[in-house]
Amino acid sequence: MPSSLRVLVTRPQPQADEWVARLRGAGFDALALPLLHIDAVAIEPLRAAWHALAQATVDALVFVSPNAVSHFFAARPPGQAWPAPVWAAAPGPGTAQALIDAGVPASSVMQPAPDAERFDSESLWARLQALPWASRRVCVVRGEGGRDWLAQRLQEAGARVDFIQAYGRGAPRLDAAQQALLRQALADPDHFIWLFSSSEAIGHLPALVPPGADWSRSRALASHPRIAQAARALGFVQVDAVSPAFDAVCAALRDAQTRSLQSPRP
Repeated sequence: MPSSLRVLVTRPQPQADEWVARLRGAGFDALALPLLHIDAVAIEPLRAAWHALAQATVDALVFVSPNAVSHFFAARPPGQAWPAPVWAAAPGPGTAQALIDAGVPASSVMQPAPDAERFDSESLWARLQALPWASRRVCVVRGEGGRDWLAQRLQEAGARVDFIQAYGRGAPRLDAAQQALLRQALADPDHFIWLFSSSEAIGHLPALVPPGADWSRSRALASHPRIAQAARALGFVQVDAVSPAFDAVCAALRDAQTRSLQSPRP
């Protein structure tokens, strides 16, 4: 791919660097610009959840993101394996793969269908709703706050739902090179494309740039329609919603690159 369109990966670390490495391996000029900072939280609730797993007092855990997986498994007691009868649910392929990499048997991982139109709570519920949830205990492993939609569906189906805060989310902490990259992307939008995976991350951008910054010439890919709408609300005009699956992102980036070369802006 020509280097005229640089890809800004806005996921938090370490996922940003992981995506940059994969995208560069696929031939893209990718750079990390994390727009969310992940903070550690008290470890005692995580250890208590592992104890509940060992005591077979929990039937399923829902992990909302790869960060939820990494922080939860960082608290795993030495030698404790994932109990195969317990479901580990994930809203998308990235989180599902993180669970498998962490040692959860693939047969215990529940995720949306591979051909799902989107990867989110709604698509995950489409797979979960047929299971018997009455009187089952479910723990939702997430960051600070977050959507309660899936938890509400589980409760309506009769499950007892608890929340486990595995990490905190905060404003990005950009170093000097990242701040310079942000200024360059704002000043020369024709040569960049943003890769957004969080509405909250987009919400941090206004505090990082001069008031009244013009985003109307900036391009973006967003991993969900809600995230695309957040980008448009900020001022992005050219925003495409795309599946968060790596191959789908690569295909969308190639298409954006082709359109950029065929229709250069004045």
